[in-house]
Amino acid sequence: AASDDAALGAFAVLAETEGIIPALESSHAIAHTLELAPQMSKDEIVLVNLSGRGDKDMATVAEMSKS
Repeated sequence: AASDDAALGAFAVLAETEGIIPALESSHAIAHTLELAPQMSKDEIVLVNLSGRGDKDMATVAEMSKS
């Protein structure tokens, strides 16, 4: 399982690189995927289902980012 800090980092990565604002629940899945990806071969494919809306979490993300 990914930590909240890792999820916040994944939230930022996805927002900056893809223009997608993921929900915090999905951000945990992205964080775990980012941990696993370096161990995978180049021909392996990862699929992550993003559910929910990240815009509802913006105040929470801003508050968590302060600490």
